[in-house]
Amino acid sequence: MKKTSTRLADGREFIYYDLADDTVRDAVDRRPLDATVTTSEIRRDELLGDSVAIASHRQGRTYHPPADECPLCPSEGDRLSEIPDSSYDVVVFENRFPSLAGDSGRCEVVCFTSDHDASFASLGERQARLVLDAWTDRTSELSHLSSVEQVFCFENRGAEIGVTLQHPHGQIYAYPFTTPRTALMLRQVAAHKEATGGENLFDAVVERERAGERVVLEGEHWVAFVPYAAHWPYEVHLYPKRRVPDLLGLDEAARTEFPRVYLELLRRFDRIFGEGEPPTPYIAAWHQAPFGPLDAFDGVTRDDFALHLELFTIRRTSGKLKFLAGSESGMNVFINDVPPERAAERLREVASS
Repeated sequence: MKKTSTRLADGREFIYYDLADDTVRDAVDRRPLDATVTTSEIRRDELLGDSVAIASHRQGRTYHPPADECPLCPSEGDRLSEIPDSSYDVVVFENRFPSLAGDSGRCEVVCFTSDHDASFASLGERQARLVLDAWTDRTSELSHLSSVEQVFCFENRGAEIGVTLQHPHGQIYAYPFTTPRTALMLRQVAAHKEATGGENLFDAVVERERAGERVVLEGEHWVAFVPYAAHWPYEVHLYPKRRVPDLLGLDEAARTEFPRVYLELLRRFDRIFGEGEPPTPYIAAWHQAPFGPLDAFDGVTRDDFALHLELFTIRRTSGKLKFLAGSESGMNVFINDVPPERAAERLREVASS
């Protein structure tokens, strides 16, 4: 992998990740852009103890442009985009309309390929590995920013999820706090560790699932399963078999196997609902240990956390979506219409031949 860092016309950081070590990236952003102005503010909810990002400038962000005006495609002739060069493998750059900025963290865009009509599932293994390397590199770089406590790499896929740009891409949020979902996990890990005399909760969950009926696929270094208490109709958790706290901890063997396992998972998601159905909308979310202090979690360290990816769709059956209505949105109590055992069975049924 070759990494080339540069700047866009408005000063935002822009990074090329290339498969070929001899690739030269010297294109200049020719757009007459003013400096980016953001109004991101983090407000603490006293009743719930969590935080909300207030970012009114995002109302003006690009919204469902036609394919020939996609800002994530390479620049070509007089059509200038966020990508200064006429081609690329993988690029990462600061979001022009960030939810988090300055002392409130940072938001980046990750473009998985220059092919507008592709998807992550259609990538080759070398390209998928390059994306993994970019995620890892950005996790490392962002973790050193003084305003960052947790790094979250994710992909939103599909208009049903709320995606406003159809080009295959994901995002990275660098939060200035430990997120509520991660804090819940850490509290559970701490309670289990105390109750069992030191056993790791993540290890116990993975061991139990590997011995059960909800495993979707398993490699030498990774295992994917539908969790016992899945929140979503089709939800898969992907874990490296050797527990590590973040993407930086993966060894070369796990990195090499990841593209094959993950691409197979995504392709199965696209086959869940049968032939002729539109691509399955999903969220793919990497959970990594916070880089900030963990003093609030009763003896838990970063090494007690387990890196894993959670992949889920909001489609519950053909043509029908799972909406977060009263119980889910009002009380945070999920109601799942698809038994996890049946979801795992279905995901095994649609395996590649």
